[in-house]
Amino acid sequence: MYTLESLKHGLDNPHKILQEVNRLYHRRLRTWPYNRDGVDIFARDWDHLLILDACRYDMFKEQSSLPGTLESVESRASATEEFLEANFHGREFLDTVYITGSPMLHRHRSKIETQFHDIVNVWKEDGWNEEYRTVLPETMTEAAIQAKDRYPNKRLLVHYLQPHYPFLGPTGQEHFDLDRLDFEWYKLLSGELEVSDAVVERAFKENLDVVLPEVERLFGEFSGKTVVTADHGQVIGERGFPVPIREYGHPRGVYSEGLVTVPWLTYENGDRPEIIAENPDHSDSIDRDEETARERLEHLGYVD
Repeated sequence: MYTLESLKHGLDNPHKILQEVNRLYHRRLRTWPYNRDGVDIFARDWDHLLILDACRYDMFKEQSSLPGTLESVESRASATEEFLEANFHGREFLDTVYITGSPMLHRHRSKIETQFHDIVNVWKEDGWNEEYRTVLPETMTEAAIQAKDRYPNKRLLVHYLQPHYPFLGPTGQEHFDLDRLDFEWYKLLSGELEVSDAVVERAFKENLDVVLPEVERLFGEFSGKTVVTADHGQVIGERGFPVPIREYGHPRGVYSEGLVTVPWLTYENGDRPEIIAENPDHSDSIDRDEETARERLEHLGYVD
């Protein structure tokens, strides 16, 4: 269902109309709520699942020197909100603690109905870095270690924000203005952001280089089966299908290779923990700070 506002936005930006044609194709005229060829992350065997936000398989394969067995899988989604809906909605995970740097689940919890044993929202208060306007990888690692100490008999789902924008490395710092809260990928197409695809790719690679050592830290801290994957990928100037428009970012509902092909790296270390399902810990679930969640999603490049 298209609103008058969305139709006006499409007329103001014709690229959005063509993007919607591609989305309808990939979703088969909206009969598919998500990528049905994608993996159900909770159907797979793991004790700790580390999610890298917007991490392409090919980029991970090229840059990662992490130990373990690497394969590629398809994600159920091409955007974080869609990933959460496809994997979380209508399901209960009382044996799992979700530690997240992303405000996305909190922001959309009214329509993503799910239950974990606990949710640790690292993006709140001290976990948020005001200088870089994100949750830094080392902050997420420390939160994951603390959660493991607190919940030794729970599966941990750890959602890092990198390599997602904002960019932390020197290339991104030089070419992207962190003070802009109106950042949208189509501005690369319009010329408002005069940055080459090579520069954008290098900025993403530097963000991945920042988070990979923190993932390796958790390999040393956790005993059992630890898996590294991504919620979705990223496109940097590739052509869409069936309409061959250039794309940036991770448009929802478009299931091209760069957007849904993600890593699945399995690493086993020591004895596996005994996992026990228990009633929820409500210590963090009553918070209603909608304005903070909205503002921090804007800082991450999401514009409602």
